[in-house]
Amino acid sequence: MSYRNYWALLTVAGLMATAPAQAQKVKSVPFSYQPEQGADRYDSRVPIKTLPLADGSGFVILAHQATSGYAVECYDQALKKQWAAALPVAPGETVEAFGLGPEQAWVVLHHADEGGQNLTVHPVALRSGQLGPPVVLVAASAHDRRPGVAISPDGTHLLAFAYQNREEQIRALDATLFDQKLTKVLSRTYDFRATRDFFSPNVLVANDGAQLVTMLSEGMSKLAVRRYPATPDLPTQATPVPVLGVPVGGMFGGRTIRIRDARFKLLPDGQLYAAALVADYDSGELTGLKVVRFDFDKNDIKLSDEVPFNAAYLAAVGLATGAPAPKRLEDIYLADLLLTPEKNLVVLAERHYEEGGPELPVHAREIHAFGYNSFARPSWHKLVAKDQTAPAVDSYTGIGFRAAVFGEEIQLVSLEALAGKSDLYLRRLQAVGGAVSDPQRLKLNVADDQQLAYVKDFTAWLTPKTIIGISRPNKRSAALQLNRVELK
Repeated sequence: MSYRNYWALLTVAGLMATAPAQAQKVKSVPFSYQPEQGADRYDSRVPIKTLPLADGSGFVILAHQATSGYAVECYDQALKKQWAAALPVAPGETVEAFGLGPEQAWVVLHHADEGGQNLTVHPVALRSGQLGPPVVLVAASAHDRRPGVAISPDGTHLLAFAYQNREEQIRALDATLFDQKLTKVLSRTYDFRATRDFFSPNVLVANDGAQLVTMLSEGMSKLAVRRYPATPDLPTQATPVPVLGVPVGGMFGGRTIRIRDARFKLLPDGQLYAAALVADYDSGELTGLKVVRFDFDKNDIKLSDEVPFNAAYLAAVGLATGAPAPKRLEDIYLADLLLTPEKNLVVLAERHYEEGGPELPVHAREIHAFGYNSFARPSWHKLVAKDQTAPAVDSYTGIGFRAAVFGEEIQLVSLEALAGKSDLYLRRLQAVGGAVSDPQRLKLNVADDQQLAYVKDFTAWLTPKTIIGISRPNKRSAALQLNRVELK
């Protein structure tokens, strides 16, 4: 059987859903929060505002209390508030990042005025909730690009960086690495002067403090990564910078293929993975998905076979949604890369559909899920139908989903209105084979008022059977509730 027929068969077979657990229990307590306004409502820089504590004892939340400030709050598993730390936000300041280390929560604020801009981290002690002294991470002139910040997956390292530009071209990044106590470990410059074309750099930080500078280069056709060690450079010796790169675009069958969307992520096995949606440069039509695993220890790159968005794939989209098969694939955006303990990789994307005007609602039509085995080979794909709507101003914050890995199962939670019930719905996706359950309603009775960006932001898992979420029970109520859902 050919690969194309094989994954088409798996798509149909996957419609045989696994049965979800039905019994569940919900506990709720009052919760205070004011939805963000301005640019953050359209495209929030902090899309995840609930972070579980590493020891499983509870979670911390970043809540917007009023126009003048935020609060970091800590709750135990029973939803009892342990402490709250108020964090004033002055005019010209916005929240840039929210992270969690072994001993502290971190809130990074961006400040900008006529005199310049900077990123400052405000640490909050996890045991007491006491605010520590703020630390300026990086400063830049008012005319420079906005500085950036990255936090390692385990929260033990934080890196801030500023851009050096020549006209529109990025020439270098000046970066400073901090440990979990916000002690400076090193300062380093990532030099791109030898890179002649336009490119898009970003920086990730590994748990050991190594920095991975990811780039889309060579006319948006190549995925490349530079790895810098966690130790300072020797002043008298130039140390070669390890570089791994692979073209995923180019000329194929007379068509110019370029990267339309890409996502890099450090996963629990300590390796860097990347997914890229590629498209025909002339028509804009998405043509396929490619996945890459970068292994710096072995100086090795594993490029997966492409999953083509051909006629069979378009037919599967129509089958999943119950609508006519689209003539071409577009408006698909990468959402997440997840790795199971058996090193099965699942790549998730979502299709966003606009009704036709800048003031009209935006829809999230379906989740596109792709499964890869431990050798980074495609093994299945699945189309998970969903129907979620958000007003244009919430087009990037009000739609989407949350995903978490438990063993070889992926749990997906999304806000939808199904059979007249507006609520959070849980689906279970198997990392081996791709079978997906029917949506299970979490019974929070989320008000369907199209002002619900915060629902996705605050959804998190404490355990495979314990989900935290925020809801407003009905349109007449101004009060929000913090909920703990126990799945049986």
